[in-house]
Amino acid sequence: MTAFNDDSRTGDALRRTLGVSRRRFLSTCTAAAAAAIAAPVLGASPALAQVEQGDREPGHGPALVPPHKRGMILYTVRDATGRDPMSTDLPSGFREVFHELSRYGYRQVEFAGYRQHAGAPGGANLETAQGARLLRSWLDEYGLRAQGNHGFIPSSWPLTPSDVDTFKRHLEIANILGMEHMGTGGDPTGSSYRSDWDVAADKWNALGAIARSEGIKLYTHNHDSAYGFLLDGGPLDAVGRPTRSSGIRKLEYFLRNTDRQCVWLEMDIFWAHVAQYKFHTYTAHDGSQQRNVFDPAALVAANNRRYPLFHAKDGTVNTQSGQGYDMVPFGTGDIDYRAFFSRVGAKHYHNPMVEQDNAPSSTDPGQSLDYARIGYDKLAALRARR
Repeated sequence: MTAFNDDSRTGDALRRTLGVSRRRFLSTCTAAAAAAIAAPVLGASPALAQVEQGDREPGHGPALVPPHKRGMILYTVRDATGRDPMSTDLPSGFREVFHELSRYGYRQVEFAGYRQHAGAPGGANLETAQGARLLRSWLDEYGLRAQGNHGFIPSSWPLTPSDVDTFKRHLEIANILGMEHMGTGGDPTGSSYRSDWDVAADKWNALGAIARSEGIKLYTHNHDSAYGFLLDGGPLDAVGRPTRSSGIRKLEYFLRNTDRQCVWLEMDIFWAHVAQYKFHTYTAHDGSQQRNVFDPAALVAANNRRYPLFHAKDGTVNTQSGQGYDMVPFGTGDIDYRAFFSRVGAKHYHNPMVEQDNAPSSTDPGQSLDYARIGYDKLAALRARR
């Protein structure tokens, strides 16, 4: 961190000597740096060279999330990456946002696409091999590692040649960025019917095998509905579809029917707790009402290696909302993250990404980055009981 601060002071002195604004100075310098990048950036990020000191940080007990595992999905600060750098002194575009997140202490990021404001260094669209090399240079510069991206998953099945080509192009970008994982922000299917989940499993097994051949773990990010109950029996409706459930949850079925070597999951812990609130009873095949309360940590513990990534998102209880929770900055809500991370264990395997969907504000341009800082501090403060 000291080196970054020293570089900033040197840059400010040069800027003042030239008599230009900070914004124009940064824009000019980074544009020149972008033009100089013509080859892949090889080797591990500086963040990976750090000693894993999670259990030796000061505090009341061992850190539940080691420093090198503390990350953020950039969707949280999408207003900052999308901000016009010539209109504000707030961090704008990927490079400045990386610098800011690094200052807070983050060592990992997850992308939500590769677009930023057109006026930021590198231009609007960095979803190319050249753009990925530029992004990688900035990640390395600020000691960050990319762990995933919510990107392209073909909608068609069977896969078309065009789908496969596009998918492989995204895998190439992921490899340039140094990612271990690549995924999507949506469920494998929005259906509740077993037959549709069978199709989804076939599709994801095929895509996962392609990703594995390129050294990438393919993952699906899930919201509350994916933890609802599968409709797989009982009387059929007017178009021949089942109307009742065996009590198996949709993602549990997906886990059973996908290759554990090719298909992975990212649990959004907030939405999993919303599912716990919403989906606790089902109508069995015989018509009886059955109760089965969802336990997010138990599902992870039973399938631990299938969950390399989490979204660490918080909420305060609100039983009038229909979801059971209102979204708030990480660490300021009612979800017991100390208990969750303690129960799932494997802290040097999982990669929690702080997220808040509603962090950007129309009245406070700095809010999303403020919440990012709060999220880091709260994540770092989580300690195991001695």
